[in-house]
Amino acid sequence: MALLQVNFFSSALRRKVLMQVILPFETSGAGPFKTLYLLHGLMDNCTAWTSHTRIERWATERNLAVVMPSAENSFYVDMPYGTSCFGDFGAYVGQELVEVTRKMFRLSPKREDTFIAGLSMGGFGALRNGLKYHETFGQIACLSGAIHIFEYPFDEPGRNVIGEDACFGDIHAAALTDRNPRVAAESLFQKIRAGEQVVFPKIYIACGTEDYLLRANRTFADFLKSNGADVVYEEGPGGHDWDFWDAYIQRVLDWLPLSPS
Repeated sequence: MALLQVNFFSSALRRKVLMQVILPFETSGAGPFKTLYLLHGLMDNCTAWTSHTRIERWATERNLAVVMPSAENSFYVDMPYGTSCFGDFGAYVGQELVEVTRKMFRLSPKREDTFIAGLSMGGFGALRNGLKYHETFGQIACLSGAIHIFEYPFDEPGRNVIGEDACFGDIHAAALTDRNPRVAAESLFQKIRAGEQVVFPKIYIACGTEDYLLRANRTFADFLKSNGADVVYEEGPGGHDWDFWDAYIQRVLDWLPLSPS
């Protein structure tokens, strides 16, 4: 297994970007590889998962490629011009990153072999983009997802903890679009109810019982289940921290359809 750092120009973001890639290579003739696109949280970057968890070891044990992009504090959505930065981080993660890494490395092009996951802001990004680009991602995992952005009332004290709403421009207008994971999911449910041939991704959601985002994750999981989605929801002792994410990323890998190397 190799741990690579890649620097390339993103057309979606109009600048050079960094990513880390955990890539199997020891097995002769192996691949194409099942791939997990793993997203970091607010105020972090592409090194977060390898710095704070044993994801490299666990991916090696499962012969899994893991792609970890840097996405600034974008919430993995298109950011309106005039805020802290601009560019379509959703298209970057959901389309461009997948296309680029499949060209660079021997990754499976199959939907059933392509997964997206993340923690906190990255959990939000995994849900939103996994649903928006449901033809690409077969399974989505959200750990301690920062989905309070749209799940909690806009006037609730402490909801906008450090100004996260700035990523969305007019937050009330954004709530009505597919930048809101609930809207992205509902659009798929409507297509399914209309008889269209849409395969809804399988979803895993987990949150710590001491996490201030627990209520948002519960309500979103209940919403998905009430509409017939294939959802695994788990809670366990822990807060919004790496102790919880280190433990539960293992449960995500156990949930994914992977085989030991």
